[in-house]
Amino acid sequence: MAIVKINPIKIEGRWHSGIALDLHTTSSTPTGPNEFGHMQFDTVRPEIAQLLYLLKNRADKDAAGPIIETVADFLSANRDKFDCIVPVPPSHQRALQPVIVLAEGIGAALGVPVLACITTTRSTAQLKNVTDPEERKKQVEGLYQVDATQTHGRRILLFDDLFRSGTTMNAITDELLGPGKAASVRALTITKTRSNH
Repeated sequence: MAIVKINPIKIEGRWHSGIALDLHTTSSTPTGPNEFGHMQFDTVRPEIAQLLYLLKNRADKDAAGPIIETVADFLSANRDKFDCIVPVPPSHQRALQPVIVLAEGIGAALGVPVLACITTTRSTAQLKNVTDPEERKKQVEGLYQVDATQTHGRRILLFDDLFRSGTTMNAITDELLGPGKAASVRALTITKTRSNH
């Protein structure tokens, strides 16, 4: 078993309860610009955040295994609180979609169905580049739709890789609890940023 050490942190939102397993970075020190003038950083990440970085930014599939095992181990004590996993739809196309890979792995490890029941009504501008909270809210208004036939009466674990401001996850929670008629929504992310921007 390759379970990594985590430091769970509560995340607040419109869901019933939420946890991020660790911080996204512990520190980030500027080291100077590269040859293209872009500032470079010496970034220190918790172990699970480093694995997530390798999976997302280096398409390193081997990094998914320890994350999946750690999450499955963490969730096993609360397995009775949800009956399906709903991954947040990826905001841009990658050859390897980390959130989907992880959700499917966690679902398989726990014997829980993973529902692809959330769709976007339009292309999502990369929300992570929008730092103004009001602008973020505007960007997600009417963006998500839920297939209520899959979610009606379900106890949902809403899953994403990174928690920043919660704008996206709150918008999806509203859809799941409103039109989706879910019984409950709990939120889980692998990491959380140190600030909400």
